[in-house]
This record gives sequence, structure tokens and C-alpha cells, in this order.
Amino acid sequence: MFLTSVLARNPALVGAAADLHRSGAIPPDTYVVDLDAVEENAALLAEAAGRAGLGLWFVVKQIGRNPELIRAVARHIPRSAAIDPPEADALHAAGARPGNLGHLVQLPRRALPALLARRPEAVTVFDADNARAVSDAARELGFVQDVLVRVEGAAEATFPGQEGGVPLAGLDAFAAAVERLDGVRIAGVTAFPCLRCDPSTGLPEPTPNLRLAGRARELLSARGHGPRLKLSAPGVTCAATLDLLAAHGATHGEPGHALTGTTPLHAVDARQPERPAYVYVSEVAHTLADGRPALFGGGFYPRGGVRSALLPRTGERLAVQEAPPGHIDYYRLLAAPTGPRARLGDTAVLAFRTQMFVTRSTVAVVAGLSRAAPRLVGLYDSYGRPAA
Repeated sequence: MFLTSVLARNPALVGAAADLHRSGAIPPDTYVVDLDAVEENAALLAEAAGRAGLGLWFVVKQIGRNPELIRAVARHIPRSAAIDPPEADALHAAGARPGNLGHLVQLPRRALPALLARRPEAVTVFDADNARAVSDAARELGFVQDVLVRVEGAAEATFPGQEGGVPLAGLDAFAAAVERLDGVRIAGVTAFPCLRCDPSTGLPEPTPNLRLAGRARELLSARGHGPRLKLSAPGVTCAATLDLLAAHGATHGEPGHALTGTTPLHAVDARQPERPAYVYVSEVAHTLADGRPALFGGGFYPRGGVRSALLPRTGERLAVQEAPPGHIDYYRLLAAPTGPRARLGDTAVLAFRTQMFVTRSTVAVVAGLSRAAPRLVGLYDSYGRPAA
């Protein structure tokens, strides 16, 4: 999905990744991340958000909750959005300030005291029960916690496994229940995804969820919760969409893949300012009788859109064959080469959309590529812990 883009816009990363693998410094099934590019992308996002009048909460699940990358981003975007307690802990340990907690995954009740003690800017709640749990924990800590109301998305614009939220028709009843709680204050609304890229063109466009969130904010303002209610509108938050978000009333975006230049928009438009900042490295594990090489897996993501792999030894790009939904990610087959036969241990470099935290991959952080002086900063697991 992104191999053509990264070869054109960050070829030094491809070369460094291949060299690291050939030297034995990194194993197969490793994501190699360009620290310099991530920080450059964060800086330009912060500047563009300032011009658009938007706040940003950055997201790191897609880059493995990595401490080096978190610190680089936080130098420009200080506040983060954590999807669950382990991510909140990783962000806190690396020095990022808590922005929005619990947007994609509600915070477990028993984890609330420790998380709220860090004084997040907002906590997203899907229903009155979760708002009550946040209120109880905040009251015990002696303060009132701001919450964002997660609005139930439209059926056609909600990802499977991410259902939940307050239906617009039930918002008044929800608000009435929360208004009786003395440990929380309704501070805004959110939904997901609010923008989505058209599958055929890759271009971002508002989803019905953004309209629902805007309407929810109007209803809450009418109940006396205005006039400065937040509207966080995550989904394809990148430099190209900030003005679009602002035009639809958003106050915050939550950039994730923009930090690595890997939104679907970046796959189709090389003019985007964010540069691609990671590749995936594997190696040939064995070759089938018909010549098709099998790569070691572990980091292939079902929604990644992976299409081809570069074998640097021969310079040939081979198509990545589709895998059925029920397969286990032990290997991934490539098309048979038209040139020299693939050899055992050959390096393979790929680039596709991923969520590193759901893989079993190693994450290698490389600095100095912008100065033509690459240096391996460290190896980590997909949760940001130093690799054994």
C-alpha cells in the first residue's frame, strides 16, 4: 500500500532497514521506524493545527506505544489520546500529558483511580454507567472530571468491534442522569470515525458520525452545557484535513497514522506534507516448489492493504498474495519471481498500514536518517518495552 510512496519519499529508510537486517542487527518480523520523520511530521501537524485553531491529542497504538517515538511527538504535541490503560501507562511513563482517555476502549472501573490521578483533560464515556464510575473515582480524589460524550455512530460508519455510545435520541436522558453526578462535568462530545477516506479515491470525507456529534453538541449546549463544548473528531486527522474539521465545528483532532505518513490519503497522494516513516522487514523462510517465496510473518495486519514486497538483493518487487481470514500469521506468500530465484534468508521490505500494538513484531527505532547518519536507537516489543 505504501511501498511506492516510501521508496519515492524516504528511500534512506528502506536502505537502512535492509542494511540492519542483512547485518543481523534486527530480526525478521520487525517494523523499522524513522524517528526523525516522525518528529518532523509531529511538528508540521502542530503548526498546521495552530493555524486552523484546533487542539490535538496524539495517538500511538499504531506505532507500538514506543517511548522514543512518544517523546519525539510530545515535544510538539504535548497531550495524547490513550485507547486503554496500558497505553495510558506507556504515554505517562514517556512523559506525554494525558488528553483524552477511553475513546475507543472504556476505562475499567478498577483502573480509574490511578488514571484520573494523572488529571487527564477529558475522559470519554459511552453511557451513564461509565460516567457514574468516573464520577465516583473523581469524587474520591477530590475533584470534578471533565467527560466527553461518545455519540453512537451511524451503522454504516462504525467499524465492527467498535460499537457503543449514546444514541442521539437518548442524549437528553443520558445528560439528565449525568447532571445529577457531582464528580463529572460534561465538557464535550466525540464520535468515531468522523472522517474516512473513500475506498476508491483515498480522499477524506466526513462521515455521518461528524454530523451526529455536531448535533449532540447543539443539544447539550441547549441544556446549558455551552458555549465552549469540545468536539473531538478523530479519523484521518492529518494536515490536509484540519481545515475540514474546523469547518465542521471540531475543536480537536487525534492524529495517529499522520505521524507516520500512512493514512489512506498518503497512499494515493505523494504531495501530502507528512513523510512515510516506517517499513516492515522480513526474510525468506522457505520457497515452494513452484518458486513462490514464503516470508516470516507476525506483523501482517488484516486491514493493512499490503500489495508488494521488495527483495533488495535482486531489486525485484513481488506481489504479496492474499491470505484468507482464517489464516494464522506464520508466513506470507509472495508471487514467484520472474528473475533470479529467491534465496533462503533474503531480506524483504514491505510498507503497509498497520497497528503495531496488535502484532508480535519487534519495533526498531532509527535516528539520524535526516542527516544521512542512521543509528539504531533500540529494539522494542510491540507494547514499547525493550526487546529481550
